[in-house]
Amino acid sequence: MIKSVLDHLSIQCEDLTASSTFYDKVLAPLGGGRVMDFGQVIGYGLEGKPEFWLGPLVSSGPNRESHIAFIAKDRASVRAFFDAAVSLGAPVLNEPRLWPEYHENYYGAFVRDPNGNNVEAVCHNAE
Repeated sequence: MIKSVLDHLSIQCEDLTASSTFYDKVLAPLGGGRVMDFGQVIGYGLEGKPEFWLGPLVSSGPNRESHIAFIAKDRASVRAFFDAAVSLGAPVLNEPRLWPEYHENYYGAFVRDPNGNNVEAVCHNAE
């Protein structure tokens, strides 16, 4: 049974080194990590399957903001993601909290990555 409409997502990075440092650290509390590294293209995921890719900026013009939400197994993982991002100097968009306007158990935190993207960790489970 398919549980998602996405197979993988790739973003372009102006500074691939800064971006990979950021994602190495913030995805670790969520159980994710670097599973493929081709130098200029890096894949992150779980159990060897890359689902999130970083690559060099190849389009002309500035990057446009994307919103990327990563699944967290529990609220502690959301907080650990947030703490990891803040420790790297990521701008805080929204601290970890419940978002009842989405649903009663939606718990998320939002930061800005080195490319200006709105990056979130979210848990949908009750605590």
